[in-house]
Amino acid sequence: MPDLFRKTETYVEAKNVKRMGYYPYFLPATGSIGPRTTIEDHEVIMLGSNNYMGLTDHPELKIAAQEAIDKYGTGCTGSRFLNGTLDIHIELEKNLAEFSDKEDSLVFSTGFQTNLGVISSITTRGDYVISDAYNHASIVDGCRLAQSETRAYMHNDMQDLERVLKSIPKESGKLIISDGVFSMEGDLAKLPEISELAEQYNARIMIDDAHAVGYLGKQGEGTGGHYNMMDKVDIMVGTFSKSFASIGGYVAASEDVIHYIQHHARSLIFSASLPPPSVASVNKALEIITSVEGDEKREKLMRNTKLLKSGLDEAGFNTGQSVTPIVPVIIGDPMNTFIFWKELFKAGVYTNPIRAPAVPPGMELLRTSLMATHEEEHIQEAIGIFQAVGKEMELI
Repeated sequence: MPDLFRKTETYVEAKNVKRMGYYPYFLPATGSIGPRTTIEDHEVIMLGSNNYMGLTDHPELKIAAQEAIDKYGTGCTGSRFLNGTLDIHIELEKNLAEFSDKEDSLVFSTGFQTNLGVISSITTRGDYVISDAYNHASIVDGCRLAQSETRAYMHNDMQDLERVLKSIPKESGKLIISDGVFSMEGDLAKLPEISELAEQYNARIMIDDAHAVGYLGKQGEGTGGHYNMMDKVDIMVGTFSKSFASIGGYVAASEDVIHYIQHHARSLIFSASLPPPSVASVNKALEIITSVEGDEKREKLMRNTKLLKSGLDEAGFNTGQSVTPIVPVIIGDPMNTFIFWKELFKAGVYTNPIRAPAVPPGMELLRTSLMATHEEEHIQEAIGIFQAVGKEMELI
Protein backbone atom coordinates (compact mmCIF):
# COMPACT_ATOMS: atom_id res chain seq x y z
CA MET A 1 0.00 0.00 0.00
CA PRO A 2 1.22 3.57 -0.68
CA ASP A 3 2.76 5.22 2.38
CA LEU A 4 2.96 8.99 2.80
CA PHE A 5 6.31 8.67 4.57
CA ARG A 6 7.94 6.49 1.89
CA LYS A 7 9.68 9.54 0.45
CA THR A 8 11.37 10.23 3.79
CA GLU A 9 12.84 6.74 3.89
CA THR A 10 14.25 6.91 0.38
CA TYR A 11 15.74 10.41 0.74
CA VAL A 12 19.39 9.56 1.38
CA GLU A 13 21.34 12.29 -0.41
CA ALA A 14 21.99 14.41 2.69
CA LYS A 15 22.67 11.29 4.79
CA ASN A 16 25.31 10.17 2.30
CA VAL A 17 27.06 13.56 2.49
CA LYS A 18 26.96 13.32 6.29
CA ARG A 19 28.54 9.89 6.21
CA MET A 20 31.30 11.25 3.98
CA GLY A 21 31.98 14.01 6.51
CA TYR A 22 31.13 16.95 4.24
CA TYR A 23 27.67 17.93 5.51
CA PRO A 24 27.74 21.76 5.90
CA TYR A 25 24.30 22.62 7.32
CA PHE A 26 22.78 23.26 10.77
CA LEU A 27 26.16 23.68 12.46
CA PRO A 28 25.71 25.44 15.83
CA ALA A 29 27.63 28.58 16.69
CA THR A 30 28.39 29.12 20.36
CA GLY A 31 28.65 32.89 20.45
CA SER A 32 28.01 36.16 18.65
CA ILE A 33 28.33 36.11 14.85
CA GLY A 34 31.25 38.51 14.44
CA PRO A 35 34.35 38.61 12.23
CA ARG A 36 35.66 35.63 14.18
CA THR A 37 33.14 33.06 15.39
CA THR A 38 33.22 29.71 17.15
CA ILE A 39 31.28 26.96 15.35
CA GLU A 40 31.29 23.44 16.80
CA ASP A 41 34.16 24.48 19.13
CA HIS A 42 36.19 25.54 16.09
CA GLU A 43 37.21 29.19 15.69
CA VAL A 44 36.80 30.51 12.14
CA ILE A 45 36.91 33.74 10.22
CA MET A 46 33.23 34.33 9.47
CA LEU A 47 32.69 34.87 5.74
CA GLY A 48 29.22 33.33 5.75
CA SER A 49 27.05 35.91 7.51
CA ASN A 50 24.57 38.50 6.22
CA ASN A 51 25.59 40.81 9.05
CA TYR A 52 26.81 43.39 6.51
CA MET A 53 26.92 46.44 8.80
CA GLY A 54 28.26 44.39 11.72
CA LEU A 55 25.47 45.48 14.08
CA THR A 56 24.45 42.16 15.70
CA ASP A 57 26.75 42.83 18.66
CA HIS A 58 26.32 46.61 18.78
CA PRO A 59 25.83 47.71 22.41
CA GLU A 60 23.12 50.26 21.56
CA LEU A 61 20.99 47.60 19.85
CA LYS A 62 21.33 45.33 22.88
CA ILE A 63 20.26 48.11 25.21
CA ALA A 64 17.27 48.99 23.01
CA ALA A 65 16.13 45.36 22.98
CA GLN A 66 16.52 44.99 26.73
CA GLU A 67 14.60 48.19 27.44
CA ALA A 68 11.78 47.05 25.13
CA ILE A 69 11.49 43.77 27.03
CA ASP A 70 11.30 45.67 30.32
CA LYS A 71 8.48 47.87 28.98
CA TYR A 72 6.48 45.57 26.68
CA GLY A 73 7.52 42.01 27.58
CA THR A 74 8.88 39.37 25.21
CA GLY A 75 6.06 39.13 22.66
CA CYS A 76 2.74 40.48 21.38
CA THR A 77 0.78 37.17 21.32
CA GLY A 78 -1.34 38.23 18.39
CA SER A 79 -1.38 39.51 14.83
CA ARG A 80 -0.94 43.12 13.78
CA PHE A 81 -4.52 42.98 12.53
CA LEU A 82 -5.92 42.41 16.02
CA ASN A 83 -4.07 42.84 19.32
CA GLY A 84 -0.47 42.73 18.09
CA THR A 85 0.19 46.37 17.15
CA LEU A 86 2.32 48.42 19.57
CA ASP A 87 3.19 52.10 19.38
CA ILE A 88 6.76 51.14 18.48
CA HIS A 89 5.50 49.23 15.42
CA ILE A 90 3.87 52.47 14.20
CA GLU A 91 7.01 54.46 15.01
CA LEU A 92 9.20 52.01 13.06
CA GLU A 93 6.87 52.10 10.04
CA LYS A 94 6.95 55.89 10.00
CA ASN A 95 10.75 55.86 10.13
CA LEU A 96 11.03 53.20 7.41
CA ALA A 97 8.70 55.13 5.09
CA GLU A 98 10.87 58.23 5.45
CA PHE A 99 14.03 56.16 5.00
CA SER A 100 12.60 54.61 1.80
CA ASP A 101 11.25 57.92 0.44
CA LYS A 102 7.72 56.50 0.38
CA GLU A 103 4.39 57.60 1.83
CA ASP A 104 3.98 54.60 4.12
CA SER A 105 5.42 51.23 5.14
CA LEU A 106 4.28 48.02 6.80
CA VAL A 107 6.27 45.64 9.01
CA PHE A 108 5.97 41.84 8.72
CA SER A 109 7.31 39.13 11.03
CA THR A 110 9.87 37.83 8.49
CA GLY A 111 11.26 38.92 5.14
CA PHE A 112 9.95 35.71 3.55
CA GLN A 113 6.42 36.51 4.79
CA THR A 114 6.75 40.01 3.38
CA ASN A 115 7.22 38.78 -0.18
CA LEU A 116 4.51 36.15 0.23
CA GLY A 117 2.03 38.72 1.48
CA VAL A 118 2.86 41.56 -0.89
CA ILE A 119 2.91 39.56 -4.13
CA SER A 120 -0.13 37.42 -3.38
CA SER A 121 -2.24 40.40 -2.30
CA ILE A 122 -1.28 43.16 -4.72
CA THR A 123 -1.53 40.95 -7.83
CA THR A 124 -4.82 39.20 -8.61
CA ARG A 125 -6.45 37.12 -11.33
CA GLY A 126 -5.79 38.67 -14.75
CA ASP A 127 -2.56 40.38 -13.59
CA TYR A 128 0.97 39.33 -14.58
CA VAL A 129 4.16 39.10 -12.53
CA ILE A 130 7.36 39.39 -14.58
CA SER A 131 10.14 37.95 -12.43
CA ASP A 132 13.93 37.73 -12.86
CA ALA A 133 14.92 34.06 -13.13
CA TYR A 134 17.42 34.45 -10.27
CA ASN A 135 14.99 36.03 -7.80
CA HIS A 136 14.88 34.77 -4.23
CA ALA A 137 12.80 31.75 -3.24
CA SER A 138 10.40 33.96 -1.27
CA ILE A 139 9.51 35.78 -4.50
CA VAL A 140 9.07 32.47 -6.31
CA ASP A 141 6.75 31.22 -3.58
CA GLY A 142 4.87 34.53 -3.46
CA CYS A 143 4.20 34.12 -7.18
CA ARG A 144 3.02 30.54 -6.60
CA LEU A 145 0.59 31.74 -3.93
CA ALA A 146 -0.79 34.58 -6.08
CA GLN A 147 -3.71 34.12 -8.46
CA SER A 148 -1.88 36.15 -11.09
CA GLU A 149 0.20 34.60 -13.89
CA THR A 150 3.98 34.57 -13.62
CA ARG A 151 6.40 34.99 -16.51
CA ALA A 152 10.16 34.73 -15.91
CA TYR A 153 12.86 36.55 -17.84
CA MET A 154 16.51 35.56 -18.08
CA HIS A 155 18.69 36.97 -15.34
CA ASN A 156 19.35 40.68 -15.79
CA ASP A 157 18.62 40.29 -19.53
CA MET A 158 16.77 43.42 -20.58
CA GLN A 159 16.08 42.17 -24.10
CA ASP A 160 14.39 39.11 -22.65
CA LEU A 161 12.45 41.28 -20.20
CA GLU A 162 11.12 43.31 -23.11
CA ARG A 163 10.25 40.13 -24.99
CA VAL A 164 8.14 38.99 -22.03
CA LEU A 165 6.49 42.40 -21.65
CA LYS A 166 5.56 42.43 -25.33
CA SER A 167 3.85 39.04 -24.95
CA ILE A 168 1.48 40.24 -22.22
CA PRO A 169 -1.92 41.78 -23.07
CA LYS A 170 -1.69 45.58 -22.95
CA GLU A 171 -4.78 45.91 -20.76
CA SER A 172 -3.39 43.62 -18.02
CA GLY A 173 -1.87 44.77 -14.75
CA LYS A 174 1.88 44.11 -14.78
CA LEU A 175 4.41 43.95 -11.93
CA ILE A 176 8.12 43.57 -12.67
CA ILE A 177 9.93 42.04 -9.69
CA SER A 178 13.68 41.86 -9.19
CA ASP A 179 16.10 41.43 -6.36
CA GLY A 180 18.07 44.62 -5.91
CA VAL A 181 21.25 42.73 -5.01
CA PHE A 182 21.13 39.07 -6.05
CA SER A 183 21.82 36.98 -2.98
CA MET A 184 24.14 34.38 -4.53
CA GLU A 185 25.86 36.28 -7.33
CA GLY A 186 26.26 39.69 -5.67
CA ASP A 187 25.35 41.60 -8.84
CA LEU A 188 22.86 44.47 -9.11
CA ALA A 189 19.49 44.75 -10.80
CA LYS A 190 19.61 47.02 -13.86
CA LEU A 191 17.10 49.45 -12.42
CA PRO A 192 17.57 52.24 -15.02
CA GLU A 193 16.77 49.86 -17.89
CA ILE A 194 13.96 48.17 -15.96
CA SER A 195 12.44 51.57 -15.29
CA GLU A 196 12.51 52.54 -18.96
CA LEU A 197 10.77 49.31 -19.96
CA ALA A 198 8.23 49.66 -17.16
CA GLU A 199 7.24 53.11 -18.41
CA GLN A 200 7.09 51.92 -22.01
CA TYR A 201 4.85 48.93 -21.20
CA ASN A 202 2.83 50.47 -18.35
CA ALA A 203 4.19 48.14 -15.64
CA ARG A 204 4.89 48.71 -11.96
CA ILE A 205 8.26 47.88 -10.32
CA MET A 206 8.91 45.94 -7.13
CA ILE A 207 12.48 45.62 -5.81
CA ASP A 208 13.43 43.17 -3.06
CA ASP A 209 16.31 44.95 -1.36
CA ALA A 210 16.96 42.39 1.38
CA HIS A 211 20.67 42.28 0.50
CA ALA A 212 21.00 45.99 -0.33
CA VAL A 213 19.45 48.07 2.47
CA GLY A 214 21.96 49.25 5.01
CA TYR A 215 24.97 49.72 2.75
CA LEU A 216 23.78 50.65 -0.77
CA GLY A 217 22.75 54.25 -1.41
CA LYS A 218 23.78 57.50 0.23
CA GLN A 219 22.30 56.47 3.59
CA GLY A 220 21.83 52.76 2.98
CA GLU A 221 18.36 53.11 1.51
CA GLY A 222 19.04 50.44 -1.11
CA THR A 223 19.22 49.92 -4.86
CA GLY A 224 16.98 52.87 -5.67
CA GLY A 225 19.28 55.12 -3.66
CA HIS A 226 22.35 53.68 -5.37
CA TYR A 227 20.94 54.71 -8.76
CA ASN A 228 19.31 57.88 -7.39
CA MET A 229 15.98 56.43 -8.55
CA MET A 230 13.97 55.86 -5.37
CA ASP A 231 10.94 57.44 -7.05
CA LYS A 232 11.01 54.81 -9.83
CA VAL A 233 10.54 51.90 -7.41
CA ASP A 234 6.80 51.51 -6.77
CA ILE A 235 7.13 48.81 -4.11
CA MET A 236 10.26 48.29 -2.05
CA VAL A 237 10.71 45.24 0.16
CA GLY A 238 13.42 44.91 2.77
CA THR A 239 14.40 42.62 5.61
CA PHE A 240 15.67 43.08 9.16
CA SER A 241 17.68 39.85 9.26
CA LYS A 242 20.75 41.24 7.52
CA SER A 243 22.04 44.81 7.89
CA PHE A 244 19.39 45.53 10.56
CA ALA A 245 20.74 42.66 12.69
CA SER A 246 17.42 41.20 13.82
CA ILE A 247 14.45 39.40 12.23
CA GLY A 248 11.43 40.64 10.27
CA GLY A 249 10.68 42.43 7.03
CA TYR A 250 8.93 45.49 5.61
CA VAL A 251 7.32 46.88 2.50
CA ALA A 252 7.35 50.57 1.57
CA ALA A 253 5.06 52.11 -1.05
CA SER A 254 2.27 54.64 -1.51
CA GLU A 255 -0.31 55.04 1.23
CA ASP A 256 -3.01 53.38 -0.89
CA VAL A 257 -0.83 50.36 -1.70
CA ILE A 258 0.14 49.84 1.95
CA HIS A 259 -3.49 50.20 3.06
CA TYR A 260 -4.53 47.54 0.55
CA ILE A 261 -1.77 45.13 1.62
CA GLN A 262 -2.70 45.63 5.29
CA HIS A 263 -6.18 44.30 4.59
CA HIS A 264 -5.36 41.54 2.06
CA ALA A 265 -1.93 40.01 2.94
CA ARG A 266 -2.65 36.68 4.61
CA SER A 267 0.92 36.30 5.89
CA LEU A 268 0.40 39.52 7.87
CA ILE A 269 -3.18 39.02 9.01
CA PHE A 270 -2.68 35.45 10.22
CA SER A 271 0.79 35.74 11.78
CA ALA A 272 1.84 37.02 15.19
CA SER A 273 3.50 40.41 15.01
CA LEU A 274 7.18 41.20 15.37
CA PRO A 275 8.15 41.01 19.09
CA PRO A 276 9.07 44.20 21.00
CA PRO A 277 12.83 43.60 21.36
CA SER A 278 13.16 43.08 17.60
CA VAL A 279 11.16 46.21 16.80
CA ALA A 280 13.22 48.32 19.19
CA SER A 281 16.59 47.00 18.01
CA VAL A 282 15.63 47.56 14.35
CA ASN A 283 14.63 51.13 15.12
CA LYS A 284 18.01 51.67 16.76
CA ALA A 285 19.79 49.99 13.83
CA LEU A 286 18.01 52.35 11.43
CA GLU A 287 19.17 55.30 13.52
CA ILE A 288 22.77 54.10 13.32
CA ILE A 289 22.60 53.23 9.61
CA THR A 290 21.49 56.79 8.76
CA SER A 291 24.09 58.44 11.02
CA VAL A 292 27.73 59.40 10.58
CA GLU A 293 28.62 56.06 12.13
CA GLY A 294 26.62 54.41 9.36
CA ASP A 295 28.57 56.35 6.73
CA GLU A 296 31.84 55.13 8.23
CA LYS A 297 30.62 51.53 8.32
CA ARG A 298 29.52 51.67 4.66
CA GLU A 299 32.93 52.97 3.61
CA LYS A 300 34.70 50.26 5.63
CA LEU A 301 32.44 47.54 4.22
CA MET A 302 33.13 48.51 0.62
CA ARG A 303 36.90 48.67 1.29
CA ASN A 304 36.68 45.17 2.73
CA THR A 305 34.69 44.02 -0.30
CA LYS A 306 37.27 45.35 -2.74
CA LEU A 307 40.10 43.76 -0.76
CA LEU A 308 38.55 40.28 -0.68
CA LYS A 309 37.36 40.23 -4.28
CA SER A 310 40.65 41.50 -5.70
CA GLY A 311 42.60 39.02 -3.57
CA LEU A 312 40.49 36.05 -4.69
CA ASP A 313 40.62 37.19 -8.32
CA GLU A 314 44.41 37.51 -8.21
CA ALA A 315 44.64 34.02 -6.69
CA GLY A 316 42.82 32.68 -9.75
CA PHE A 317 39.30 32.10 -8.45
CA ASN A 318 36.18 32.94 -10.46
CA THR A 319 34.19 35.52 -8.46
CA GLY A 320 31.69 36.36 -11.20
CA GLN A 321 30.25 39.85 -11.66
CA SER A 322 29.80 40.81 -8.02
CA VAL A 323 30.01 44.50 -7.10
CA THR A 324 28.71 44.09 -3.54
CA PRO A 325 29.82 42.50 -0.23
CA ILE A 326 28.51 39.18 -1.57
CA VAL A 327 31.53 37.63 -3.30
CA PRO A 328 30.85 34.21 -4.86
CA VAL A 329 33.62 31.70 -5.50
CA ILE A 330 32.28 29.64 -8.40
CA ILE A 331 33.32 25.97 -8.35
CA GLY A 332 30.85 24.41 -10.79
CA ASP A 333 30.63 20.98 -9.22
CA PRO A 334 28.48 19.96 -6.20
CA MET A 335 30.89 17.54 -4.52
CA ASN A 336 33.95 19.73 -5.04
CA THR A 337 31.98 22.60 -3.53
CA PHE A 338 31.27 20.56 -0.38
CA ILE A 339 34.86 19.32 -0.13
CA PHE A 340 36.28 22.82 -0.63
CA TRP A 341 33.89 24.15 2.03
CA LYS A 342 35.03 21.48 4.53
CA GLU A 343 38.74 22.01 3.90
CA LEU A 344 38.34 25.78 4.31
CA PHE A 345 36.39 25.21 7.52
CA LYS A 346 39.11 22.96 8.90
CA ALA A 347 41.69 25.60 7.98
CA GLY A 348 39.72 28.36 9.75
CA VAL A 349 37.37 30.03 7.26
CA TYR A 350 33.58 29.67 7.28
CA THR A 351 31.67 30.10 3.99
CA ASN A 352 28.30 29.02 2.61
CA PRO A 353 28.24 26.16 0.05
CA ILE A 354 25.50 26.77 -2.52
CA ARG A 355 24.15 24.22 -4.99
CA ALA A 356 21.10 23.80 -7.20
CA PRO A 357 18.31 24.86 -7.03
CA ALA A 358 19.67 27.98 -5.29
CA VAL A 359 21.95 28.38 -8.33
CA PRO A 360 21.72 26.77 -11.79
CA PRO A 361 23.38 23.34 -12.15
CA GLY A 362 27.02 23.83 -13.09
CA MET A 363 27.22 27.11 -11.15
CA GLU A 364 27.75 25.62 -7.67
CA LEU A 365 29.68 28.05 -5.51
CA LEU A 366 30.88 29.13 -2.11
CA ARG A 367 29.11 32.30 -1.07
CA THR A 368 31.29 34.66 0.94
CA SER A 369 30.07 37.90 2.44
CA LEU A 370 31.80 40.75 4.21
CA MET A 371 31.03 42.76 7.33
CA ALA A 372 31.93 46.31 8.22
CA THR A 373 33.59 44.89 11.35
CA HIS A 374 36.10 42.74 9.44
CA GLU A 375 39.64 44.05 9.71
CA GLU A 376 42.24 43.83 6.96
CA GLU A 377 44.07 41.10 8.89
CA HIS A 378 40.93 38.88 8.79
CA ILE A 379 40.59 39.28 5.05
CA GLN A 380 44.25 38.77 4.21
CA GLU A 381 44.35 35.63 6.37
CA ALA A 382 41.21 34.31 4.65
CA ILE A 383 42.66 34.97 1.20
CA GLY A 384 45.81 33.06 2.15
CA ILE A 385 43.75 30.08 3.33
CA PHE A 386 41.63 30.14 0.17
CA GLN A 387 44.78 30.15 -1.94
CA ALA A 388 46.48 27.33 -0.03
CA VAL A 389 43.41 25.06 -0.03
CA GLY A 390 42.57 25.93 -3.63
CA LYS A 391 46.03 24.93 -4.81
CA GLU A 392 45.99 21.74 -2.78
CA MET A 393 42.66 20.78 -4.40
CA GLU A 394 43.95 21.92 -7.83
CA LEU A 395 41.07 24.40 -8.18
CA ILE A 396 43.54 27.16 -9.06
